[in-house]
Amino acid sequence: MSGRKVFKRIDWLTVLFYLLLVGIGWINIYSSTFSGINFSVFDFSQLYGKQLIFIGLSLISILVILALEASFYERFSSVLYIISMVLLLGLFVFGKTIAGATSWYNLGFFNFQPSELAKVATALALAKYLSDIQTDIKNRKDQYYSFLIILIPAFLIIPQPDPGSALVFFSLIFVLFREGLPLYYLGIALLAVVIFITTLMFGTIWVGIGLALIIALFFLMKKASFKVPILPLVSVFVISIAFSLSVNFVFNNIFEQRHRDRFSLWLRLEKDPDKLEEIRKTIGYNTYQSEKAIESGGFFGKGFLEGTRTKGDFVPEQHTDYIFSTVGEEWGFLGTTIVVILFTMLLLRLVYLAERQKNDFSRMYGYGVISILLIHYFINIGMVIGVLPTIGIPLPFFSYGGSGLLGFTILLFIFLKLDANRLNEWG
Repeated sequence: MSGRKVFKRIDWLTVLFYLLLVGIGWINIYSSTFSGINFSVFDFSQLYGKQLIFIGLSLISILVILALEASFYERFSSVLYIISMVLLLGLFVFGKTIAGATSWYNLGFFNFQPSELAKVATALALAKYLSDIQTDIKNRKDQYYSFLIILIPAFLIIPQPDPGSALVFFSLIFVLFREGLPLYYLGIALLAVVIFITTLMFGTIWVGIGLALIIALFFLMKKASFKVPILPLVSVFVISIAFSLSVNFVFNNIFEQRHRDRFSLWLRLEKDPDKLEEIRKTIGYNTYQSEKAIESGGFFGKGFLEGTRTKGDFVPEQHTDYIFSTVGEEWGFLGTTIVVILFTMLLLRLVYLAERQKNDFSRMYGYGVISILLIHYFINIGMVIGVLPTIGIPLPFFSYGGSGLLGFTILLFIFLKLDANRLNEWG
């Protein structure tokens, strides 16, 4: 497809959402890193200046993505996946440690985080595997291979340690559900989450009592035409209790103290109010200050460059994972609402684009993009406002960082290229 046709067919509404989020993000990065000294906007020694460089590189990457044939992304998806896995493995030898995680390559002028490339490559590889004519997601073997594509990068990232980035890969399971993965997998996942949380809050005994009551309710509700499968229910009960017992062991013996403190803060596990407040102001310091910054913004905010908590560096990492708190303090409830609406409209637009695809690979990749952006958006904002535990993943297109912005840009514009080519066929 010629360049003129690409620019004619590209979904400009999605491009507009992208540009608005990148632009608003940069304004808040500028505000959160501005020291009060009269530096130039184009001072590339400052973080906001460096982000301008990353924005420029992202715009160049868009031109490269749109220039390549759409068939390239499907044809070479497996190669890109293998390269990204090799880069993740290389971190164990050549990686640079930043903030306790060995997740980066030091390229001199730029710290490169290969997990961002791995997200794109994994979404492409999963879409390629699922769209192959012989793949049937209702077949157990194909299900296991699909899970393996997702699990390999996640398990390579967990030991860095970077559990936040690893969690993002699990969001790709939603692609499998869109393509017909049986819903009982979702039931198993939800049951595991519920058991994990209730075990920490109430203990294994109460989990067992609760499960026993639910099973008893099944029997009480049975009718002549409804036969209750006894063996599967007993198996679920036994496995659930075993999992509950393992939760306590993992929490007390494998989790680090800082992880236990974060869960204690999130689930209010600590009964001593004084100790809970101490945890809140130490381990939960970032979230505590972030909440205070957002609260202080009120409805209209304090104004651009007028955030006292932002200027006082009360919120650590405010230009990266906690950038949303700058929006809350300086632009208030009105500003945060606009940002949330923009992200929501972007995601809804991507759902629309994914559903109109003529090519299975394009549709599946589109849902991979949606899944990755959604979990970043949901967890980051939930973390900043204190309703989710601190995990440490950036807000797409918004947070400071070259690897993140480039990764999200590539992720999105590959899909826009595929969408622009949806009326064409390729081999």
